[in-house]
Amino acid sequence: MKSILFTGGGSAGHVTVNLALIPKFIEDGWKVDYIGSVDGIERRLIEPLEGVTYHPIATGKLRRYFDWRNAKDPFKVVKGVMQAYRLIRRLKPNVVFSKGGFVSVPVVLGARMNKTPILIHESDLTPGLANRIAMPFATGICTTFPETSQYIKAGSTEVRHVGAVIREEIRQGDAQRGRAFCDLNASKPVLLIMGGSLGARAINSAVRAALPELTRRFYIVHLCGKGGIDPSIENSSYRQYEYVQEQLPDVLAMTDIVITRAGSNSIYEFLSLQLPMLLIPLSKRQSRGDQLLNAASFKEAGYAQVLEEEQLSAETLVAEVTKLYDERHTYRYTMRRHAQQDALSSVYGWIGGIAKP
Repeated sequence: MKSILFTGGGSAGHVTVNLALIPKFIEDGWKVDYIGSVDGIERRLIEPLEGVTYHPIATGKLRRYFDWRNAKDPFKVVKGVMQAYRLIRRLKPNVVFSKGGFVSVPVVLGARMNKTPILIHESDLTPGLANRIAMPFATGICTTFPETSQYIKAGSTEVRHVGAVIREEIRQGDAQRGRAFCDLNASKPVLLIMGGSLGARAINSAVRAALPELTRRFYIVHLCGKGGIDPSIENSSYRQYEYVQEQLPDVLAMTDIVITRAGSNSIYEFLSLQLPMLLIPLSKRQSRGDQLLNAASFKEAGYAQVLEEEQLSAETLVAEVTKLYDERHTYRYTMRRHAQQDALSSVYGWIGGIAKP
């Protein structure tokens, strides 16, 4: 039996691609293990999966700013490398697939020490810090955006633009089931707001300030993140949830337009569903600027409108949402012309090709 080891975490975006790939390997009879952090989101998403064994290791966050924890986190990374090395030596996977995030660095180093083939996936237009550290040790690197290769110093490592790996279940939603779940009829279009796995305070605040105006025209389904629900709001056209998992494909199937951050996994899934988007990317004050680049790429391609967080208010939000909905058919036409790549099959085939016999 062939064996594969997945890693990646720290955010839902560093797990989504793994969630798309894992069922295919289980279906084809591979033994599947996953190395992640002790208490990260990846553990909550992966550990309940049948057919996957989760192994937690010590992790240290890779920060670009001054923080007193920077002094002790290198020791956590070293501990994580040794834990990963011993796990990989015991598990003997044929291949390691890394999605990135700070937990992946010790795993990639441990795999290299065990001479195990490593395939890394980069979702964003420019590689994140963890992947930049790990890439020199990789057998191959997959990219989602075609522009990404110019930011990678690959050396002898092969780099392939495979496109976006989309979860198959995301396309299997049913609008009627979505309306039943949210208790909504079909009398108004649906505006979906997704601020990421932890929500987004600025987006949540602007949406709620704009509710009286927005709900005149739309039903609003608001995924506001852990602890983000406001129980004081009473509006018959407004539904709020911390997050939605099993019912998400159905909610997406009934959605007409979406407000979201600009994480690459999410926006490519919306592109595959031809959902017009208003992107509110994380600013450089909050991130390394990758979402700004993702958003600019989608805007230039004609897939989305962009509203920077510095300009976000109830008034600008209403104006941009109105414009997006009025021009939705143009966006959908442009999205239909997007050449869909079967990235999942491409990555699956590449993994099988580099796996040790």
